[in-house]
Amino acid sequence: MAEAVAQPDATVQPLNEVQRIVDTFGTPSRLAKDIVRSAAWWGPFIVLILVSTAFSFTVGKKVGWTAVYDNAINQNPKMKQMIENLPAEQQAIARQKGIARQPYTAYAAPVFSLAFTAIFALLIWPTINFGFGGTAKYSRIFAVLMYSNLIGYGVKYLLAIIAIFAGLSPESFNFNNPVGTNIGYYLVGNSPLWLVTMGAFIDLFGIWSLVVCSIGCGVVARVKTSSAAIAVFGWFVLFMLGITGLVAAFS
Repeated sequence: MAEAVAQPDATVQPLNEVQRIVDTFGTPSRLAKDIVRSAAWWGPFIVLILVSTAFSFTVGKKVGWTAVYDNAINQNPKMKQMIENLPAEQQAIARQKGIARQPYTAYAAPVFSLAFTAIFALLIWPTINFGFGGTAKYSRIFAVLMYSNLIGYGVKYLLAIIAIFAGLSPESFNFNNPVGTNIGYYLVGNSPLWLVTMGAFIDLFGIWSLVVCSIGCGVVARVKTSSAAIAVFGWFVLFMLGITGLVAAFS
């Protein structure tokens, strides 16, 4: 790994946490320059915990975990058929256990996103350094991704909460894709599950998040934004194809 890493600019005024969060949405390059100074990522993580918890609480109160489970099964034909093939007593047990798991999975979402971000950063880091001559530290790439999650996850959670309070039908609610900012949201119904899954990746806020990530990674690694974008979007596309392939194989 290259040793000559980006150094903080002593002439740049340090940003506080509120400024860093605001810059995520407006001036990500300035945020990235401050990440070179400090790779702290606790700010966006706390925000994501709060917003995610508010989303899960809202779902539990307004939609109900029974509806969440039933909708998930109904939207997966293969899983639905497997359960229907069980004896009636086992169907009831499987449904009861499935419903009971829903809140635990929902409230653990910040932990899952943290783990995914760590893995995604671990892929981007050597790609930018070895593939494009970057000088990034892993901690800085990770911090950039954590701030970009405020767009990819945080904004969507807030929009989903608004949609639920605005009267979103519990019968059509999809916990993993709760708001119509992506193509997959509008394909649910007669479309195969793999196509719905792929469409869910083509998301307005997800793409915005990747753009912010590309800008930030370019700054902290001292490479062109286009080079950082190749690494970021390249791994994203591979991940999308991998998940879509798995869904196609098991649905």
